[in-house]
Formats: sequence, structure tokens, C-alpha cells
Amino acid sequence: MQRIMLRRAIHIAVIAGLSASLAACGGGGGGSASSTSSTPTPPPAQAKASMPLMISDAPSDDWACVGVRMLSIALIPQGGGTPVPVWTAPSQPTYVNLVQLDQLGEILGNVSVTAGTYTDAILTLSANPGDVILTAANNPESGFPLAGGASVPSSQIQIQGKTGSSGSLTVPVTVNFVNPLTVSTTASNVALDLEFDLSHPAFIVAHTPPSAGGATVWAVNFNGPIRHHPVHDITALVLRHTYGTVSQVNSASIVLTKDFAVYPATNPETEITSDISLTIDADSVNGTIVYDLDAGTRSVVTNFSTESSLNNRFVRVASRYQDDGTLVAVRVWVSKNFDLVWLSPEGHVLNVNTTTFTINVTNEDGIPVPVTVNSATQFFFRTPSDALADATPIGQGTSFLTQQELVRGFKVHVSSMNALGVPMVASTVDIETAAFGGHISGANTAGFTYTSNYRAINDNYSLTLPYIASTTDNGFDNEDGQITGFDWWYFTFPTAATFGSNAVSDFVGATNGALNLGGTIGALEAWGESRTRWGDGSGNVATSSGWYLRDSVVEPTPLPLGTVSTPFAGNTFAMNVLGGTQAVTVALSTTAGQATLVYQINRSDGMVTITPVNIADGSGNGLATVTAALTAGAIVKVWGVPVAPQAPATTGTLAAYVLAYYTGTLPNM
Repeated sequence: MQRIMLRRAIHIAVIAGLSASLAACGGGGGGSASSTSSTPTPPPAQAKASMPLMISDAPSDDWACVGVRMLSIALIPQGGGTPVPVWTAPSQPTYVNLVQLDQLGEILGNVSVTAGTYTDAILTLSANPGDVILTAANNPESGFPLAGGASVPSSQIQIQGKTGSSGSLTVPVTVNFVNPLTVSTTASNVALDLEFDLSHPAFIVAHTPPSAGGATVWAVNFNGPIRHHPVHDITALVLRHTYGTVSQVNSASIVLTKDFAVYPATNPETEITSDISLTIDADSVNGTIVYDLDAGTRSVVTNFSTESSLNNRFVRVASRYQDDGTLVAVRVWVSKNFDLVWLSPEGHVLNVNTTTFTINVTNEDGIPVPVTVNSATQFFFRTPSDALADATPIGQGTSFLTQQELVRGFKVHVSSMNALGVPMVASTVDIETAAFGGHISGANTAGFTYTSNYRAINDNYSLTLPYIASTTDNGFDNEDGQITGFDWWYFTFPTAATFGSNAVSDFVGATNGALNLGGTIGALEAWGESRTRWGDGSGNVATSSGWYLRDSVVEPTPLPLGTVSTPFAGNTFAMNVLGGTQAVTVALSTTAGQATLVYQINRSDGMVTITPVNIADGSGNGLATVTAALTAGAIVKVWGVPVAPQAPATTGTLAAYVLAYYTGTLPNM
């Protein structure tokens, strides 16, 4: 979150989701050959299903851009066999900035998938020099080794696991599914979510080898930070705005050819036209808002019969999924110039000035864009599962800022009827994700306080937020299905969420524990991150506005580098850290699905190799490797959650989420 290399840990993160609007486009038939026929009958054609393909991701406060080039996605059938390709990049592959996809789905297009059951996916990324872009945020955290807005030269980016020859280097990543994915021609709500976790400590690792002359080299590791995250309801997915050129206007829908922007952005911005076609319906019940940026007009339509002027023009569409997989437009921006629909800063809020009523929002390049809020500015909170709420403003005017209803870290998309105006004046602000986080304090049965810790003091807040109502629909748990009310979990154990009647009291108890390492480190406080919703969902008019806590992730705290003081035995070891005066006991979990993530980080000849060590494989080999490595004096780095002591013990422990131990050329202590 607001600590280096470990950020938001909501259900978030990169998603590559395959959400199904499944309709048969093939079939069997042919019958069997007669006994006298010399010509064999061809086998039945395999049934196909049409599936929308999208990607999404987790955010980072320190990066404005983590750009990658995806080349292909294939599915592995249950029981093995030849991988089934489901998506291939356009002939001119474009970058995807993972930072922009904060809990959002980017629709890549519709793909045709052979019906069947699949257990794994293979995601292939391009790994040539320049195929990964790293740009620091404009205002990174204190201690981050890059200046604000600095771009990392491609020569200082080491992509791990690449194969192939020069100019054709790739990284194939195999992702195991939590549960098998069954694609059929009769289902309409199947989804595959491949999550890129930007907050994963092993995703982007900085080191300073002697051969680099003092420069920082960044190792990018895709194996591990990409995982399967089930999606249970496509109607709840928040989709990133889609850009395209309208090729057909029907009464009920428009057909557009998807456009991708050039990246890094040009001035004026231009599009890369694809061959991907999308059909998007008008909202026949609540109405679709159409903003004509050329004419400066706004209209609400329940069909597109009067909107023939959209044909052959560029559009930006905020849309949502229906239960049957069809797309419905919530808002549409249209212009004859791509630059006008593109010039609408989309990114994270960097700061909010309640004196001048301006907000700074990052654009695609991570550059802050100042935007003025006036009395006419409308604020929307994307709620795809509730069509009326999705189309209704939750606030208007400058009071939304002064009441701290918009804070740093929110992911928004700003729109202006005059995108070229200086300053830009916001006509609408789409709040796509509303996340609060920081130090947790004052937890009780009503709510708790988040105190943020940004480097820029004016960006900080200390807000007490209440829980959603116990009866409010709060999505799905993988094991127990639909749940209601507040839920929480340790980032250490994302598969073990706590919900139900005891969720709040258990959370209060869990966040009261702290370890004191003494010296300049002091107490390790509880940190967390939460998704919120507008209103508590109870239907009570008195509580129909304001932000309410849906969940909380108790995040692991990164300790400074340390050395092992008591060797590893019985799944624990003790360590001393730089700046601390008290040793801390670190506990590792070996339970499958909840095991501590262990990495060997070896630096030799200026190259870093990151090797995962599985301590829950059942063979004991991983534990033996860790036991041999964690001897007295070994240099380690730990991310963990402080756990209060249980009587009769008087000293707490640190439940480790990630353990890294170093070999080769060791880091400076």
C-alpha cells in the first residue's frame, strides 16, 4: 500500500478475465459410416463458445507505469493435451499499463473457445529489451530509489525466465486454476481471472550490482505474481472505458471496432485500429447518457435510433455486463477526433486541494493532470451490478471534496465537455474504485480509523469509516458462496476470509496486536486496505450516502533487512533487524494454500536470479532447503503480520507472508 514494494491487497490486483457470453457457433453431426462405405465420415465438429476477453490488475503507489506486451493466452485441457489458443495479440502488439487496471477489466475482445474443461492457462509475454516499461510515480514514497516521474532505461530492466533468440524473446507463464474452468455452450456466466499482483514482493526487485556503476537494476519476475482468482459474477465487474470507432448504428445497439492508444502517448494522441468488434446495447430502462464533445451537448437515450451521427466517429464507452454476457452502455463520449475522447485523465488521484477545488489525476503516462471541480461537477460511483446506481450521481459540486469523499488513491476517470480547456473543468468524475488504507486504529464494533502515511503531508487523511450492514450483499467466498456483511482476511491467507456474525469482533481482536522491536523501529502496527461502497446497503435512508467498509485486508508489514539470530527449527526462527534492539520470532506456515512464500535471491556477476522454494509440497525438500539456508548470520528479508501473544506467552510473533534469503553477492547491512 503506502510502503515500498508492497501495496494494496484487496481482491485486486492484474486480472486477465475470460467472462463468458456463451453462444454455440458449431455443432456435431455426420452420423456413422455404413459398412460398405470406403470414405470415412469426418468426426463431429467441436462445439465453440464465444467469450469476451479482458485483463485487470492491482495498483501501486510507487509506479505510474508497469507496461507489458501480452502475446497470447492458451488454455490447458483437463488431463493434459495440446494447449488451446484463445487469444493472440494484434499484428502490432500494444502495451498494457498494469497500473491503470486497478481492479478494472480491460476488454480485449471476443474469443472463440472450444467447449470443455480446463485446469491451467499459459500466458505468453514479450521479453525483448524495451518490452517492459517502468516509470516511477510522480510522487513515490520516501526512500523509493527513483525520482518522481523517472523512467527506467531498458538496459536496467532484467526480465526473468525469458526464452528464445534475440528479437523473439518471450516469457511463458503457466497459471494453475483454483478450480477447473468448464466452458459450455449452455453456460453464460463463466469467467477466468488471471491476476497480476503488482504488490507481490517478488514481482519487481531492485538491486545495485557492482558492475552497474551504482545504478539500480530492476528484476521483473512474472512467475509467481500471476495467479488464478475466480470471478463469480460478471455483472459485478467494473470495466475500464472502451475506445473504438463506430461502424454501425442500430436501434438497440452500436457496433464499434476497438481502438488502442499509442503508448507512450503522443501529442495529439492517435489510435491503433484493431480488427476486434464489440456490440454494445443502449440502456433501455435507465437510459444511456451521450456526451457529444464536438457539439458540446448532453442527451439521455434509451435506444440509438436518433444517434445516427455516431457512425464513423470515435467513442469512449463506460459499459457493464448483463447476466447473459451482453454489454450495455452507461455513458458514451463521442467526437470526430480521437484525441478529444482520449483527453480525459484516467488514473489514480494524487492529491485533493480543498482550497482551490482542484484534484490531480495521473494520465496514461503517469503525469499528473490538474482538474478543476466546480458546482456542476457530478460524481458517479461505478456499480455495474445495480443499473440505476451505476447511472445516478452520488454527489455534485465542491462539497464532495471538502467532506473528504474523494481522497488520494481513488481510481477515477475524469471527463470534460471542453477537454482542451486550461484548466480542464470536470463535468463528470467516474469513481471506479474507492479504496482507503493505512494504519488501522480504534477498531470497534461500529468501524475503525485509517491513517495514511504518504510522503506529501497534504495527501494524508485520518478517517473513521463504518462497516456495511450485516445484511448487505458482499460478493462470493470461494468455498461458501454468497456472503453478506463485512469480511476480512490476512493478506498472508487470502483463501481464509473471515465473515459472518463474528467477523467484526474477530477483526477488532486481530488488529490490536503489535510487536515492539525497540530502537528506531519501535512497534509494528497493523496496516490494512479496504474496498468501500457508497451507502451501507441496508436500504435505510439515513445511511444511503457516505463510504462504508466492505472488507479489510490486514497487510504484511515489511521489516528492514536482518540477520538470523536463532536458526530455523520447528517452522520458526529468530532475527535481528537493522535499527531494532529486540529480536523477533518469525513463524512460517507450511499449510498448502496458506504457506509462506519463500524465495532465494541470488546475485552473481551483476545478475539477479529469483528462485521460489516450495515449503508445502509434502516432500520435505523445500523445508530442508530453508533449514540449510537459515543458519545464524544469514541475511533475510521478511514481510509479515504482527500477531499478539497468546497466554502464557508474553511476546508476540510475526506470521511471515514472504521470506527472502540472499546468496551470492550479499546486500549491504
